[in-house]
Order: sequence, then structure tokens, then C-alpha cells
Amino acid sequence: MSLSSLTRALRSLSLTQPALLSSQRAISNTQLSAPPVTLLAAVGQCRGFLTTVSLDQNRTLWKQMEKYTIKPMGMKKTGGRDHTGKIRTHGIGGGHKQRYRWIDFQRLRYEPGKDGRAFDEKVVEVRYDPCRSADIALVAGGNRKRWLIATENMQVGDLIKTSGVIGRMAVSANEGDAYPVGALPVGTLVNNLEIQPGRGAQYIRAAGTSGVLLRKVNGTAIVQLPSKQQVQILETCMVTVGRVSNIDHNKRIIGKAGRNRWLGIRPSSGLWQRKGGWAGRKIRPLPPMKNYANLPSISAQ
Repeated sequence: MSLSSLTRALRSLSLTQPALLSSQRAISNTQLSAPPVTLLAAVGQCRGFLTTVSLDQNRTLWKQMEKYTIKPMGMKKTGGRDHTGKIRTHGIGGGHKQRYRWIDFQRLRYEPGKDGRAFDEKVVEVRYDPCRSADIALVAGGNRKRWLIATENMQVGDLIKTSGVIGRMAVSANEGDAYPVGALPVGTLVNNLEIQPGRGAQYIRAAGTSGVLLRKVNGTAIVQLPSKQQVQILETCMVTVGRVSNIDHNKRIIGKAGRNRWLGIRPSSGLWQRKGGWAGRKIRPLPPMKNYANLPSISAQ
């Protein structure tokens, strides 16, 4: 029985070898004589293969745009892959199509010819943003409109003030106003914190978060982040007063596995792994304070 099956296998190999040679000759003849359309049709019948081709041609380079716009911009999915096509972040893929709204994190941005003056802006719209956990607000003032991170109680029609002046007395700021951190009284709840003047907000931007201004020392200010980490920054760094909007973000109920797929979150492998020493409650001391006061200025860079 086994001998007959082995004989059949050898016979099939001997028959398929000339067939492969003839097919290769036919393809070579097609390449020489047929037009490119026929060649593509012949190649299309072959089995495809996967490559890690650069994905730069699939990216929307909205980060390199020079002119600001409030229009939603198209944004293609990355699937957790970098520009080489390799997966860099697991658990990302699929999800509903999203459009990006350009947030202006540099709150103290003067209009041409109005440098150094405080200005007011009116809230035109407060809406959901699919690209972040917090809500965003469309504000208008002067000859421009821009998107900002909305605060907890911000509503349509509110006037928000932005000033870069540090006075001798601490100001009594309202929620949504933006001032240098040195102009605010100690104990103020803040968000959208700059770590370098003029660089734009980098800390405390997630939904429902806020920091606390602890103290001011020799031209610097010490702010406690939501993680209890303390940072020391220059008093000229801009900050927004209040708490970030959408405070109930952490209380949302997913409800089913499909909703995570709508959000672009892929499931884990499901492989059971024993919990080691990293699991469980630990009492650790607070991390040391980070000092951003001695960094070079933006103009020097």
C-alpha cells in the first residue's frame, strides 16, 4: 500500500516538472511579446505575498500643514504600524472612520499687530471629538476661529479671556481663562499646562483631569499633576483655569466587545499568563519633583 502511494507521488513529480518548465517558458514569451496589460493579467493569477512596504504614501501629513484651519481633516488608520509597516503598538486596528480637528494648544497666540494685549474669545460650539477623551470648543475672536480643549462647565456663549501679563497681585480668574501660572493664586485648579513658554500645552489634557498650583518660588511655580507628580516650571508658562471637560469619561460602560472594535481597540490574544510580582498593591514613595525651569528657551532652540 505504501509502496504504491510512493510510486504515484514520484510519478506526479516527474509529470509536473515539465509542466512547470513549459509554464515558465510561456510566461517569458508573454513578457517579450505581449503588452503590459497582458503581463499584469498573468501576474494577477499568481498568489499575492505580504511585504513591509513604507506606509508614508498612505499617511495624511496634516502635522506638516502650515496654515491653520478649523475644518475636519481626513485621517487614515495606522493599525499600530510605523512608517516601515511593522507593528509598534499592539491592540490597535479597525474602528470607525475618524476625522481630525486641529486643536490649538498654544493658548497665548496673538493676532498680527496685537502683541502684548489681553483678548477675549466667545465660545461658538462645544462638541465631542473622536480623537481624544475630552470635549472640544470652537471659539471665535477678532478675525479668527480655533479649536480648544473645553473645560468642565464651558457652554456656548461664554467669554473666555487670555492674558500674558503677570501683575503684582494674583488675579481672580474664571473657569476657561488662560494666564501665566505666576499670575494665579496658590491652590488654583489648572489644566492644559505648558512646560516651556510658547511651546503649547503638554500636560493635563485628558478628560476630567486637573492639577493644583502648590506654590511659587523665585520666578518659578510648582504644580501637582493628576498623578501626584510635582513639576517645577517657569512662572511665564501658560495654563488654563479649571478642570477638563467630560468628567464622566471613566464611568462609561462598554457593554459589549463590538464597541471596543468600533473604538479601534483589538482584543488581546487570550493566552493565560500567571501573575507575577508586578501584580498587587504596593506602597511607594512619591517620585521626585521634575524641574523644567532650567530648560533652554524656544527661541534658543
